[in-house]
Amino acid sequence: MTQTRDEDRAHPLPHSTQDAARAETIPDTPQTRAPAYKLAFTDRDFLLREELRPVRLQLELLKPQMIMDEAGIESTVVMFGGARIPAPDGNQRDPRRPALASMSRYYTEARNFGRKMTERSLAQGGTEMVICTGGGPGVMEAGNLGAQEAGGRSIGLGIVLPHEQAPNPYVSPELCFNFHYFAIRKMHFLMRARAITVFPGGFGTLDELFEALTLIQTGRMARVPVLLFGAEFWDGIINWQALADAGTISPSDLDLIRYVETADEAIAIIEAWPAPKG
Repeated sequence: MTQTRDEDRAHPLPHSTQDAARAETIPDTPQTRAPAYKLAFTDRDFLLREELRPVRLQLELLKPQMIMDEAGIESTVVMFGGARIPAPDGNQRDPRRPALASMSRYYTEARNFGRKMTERSLAQGGTEMVICTGGGPGVMEAGNLGAQEAGGRSIGLGIVLPHEQAPNPYVSPELCFNFHYFAIRKMHFLMRARAITVFPGGFGTLDELFEALTLIQTGRMARVPVLLFGAEFWDGIINWQALADAGTISPSDLDLIRYVETADEAIAIIEAWPAPKG
């Protein structure tokens, strides 16, 4: 993140980094060793207190926002999808779930989509329509890999999980984020989104899909393409028409989603979508 230079500052008071450094060199006394004496913004124990949750929420919203602003990221294309989808070479295949082997075609399509979408982004300067994934394995890895193969940047929005998991190696390091709050992470997925692509996945993918659809349906988010890869998979998971027939959604809500099978189909819809106003 860009550091504030002294000449850019609007006031003559000491910079917080200066005082943080000075606080490390103070005399060692019972008073200076006491937790109360620590500068509040350098006191980890204080920042992790239950009462500081609102501050942590704000920090988690601000940090990625500021870094992406400084990196010039204007808009994104979001890729949701399962972490368990294996690469065609079999490196990620799980012998406990043999049915997943047939899903590797979605890894290939996600990789193609990430590459082709990034090529188009770079042709426009590389600040618009930047690939954004959850930063993990499976479909997410494929999207970041495709972007790297095209020579462009891509974003990874990770989340701390009970089991140890590192970001996939294809996320641009300077755009690789880690979240504590699922809600703030989902906000960052959608704040810059110009299109949302959804590949087969599990609970997390469904959660992300329905979050986006709810925001669009209720008018809390501008409409963007929501493209579901794999009609066979999605028709077996969700009976959209049954929701409309039951009256729990409007028939017009069915128009919020489109099925696609290939990267080229998805890109054609995205490129034909009207440019956002303003």
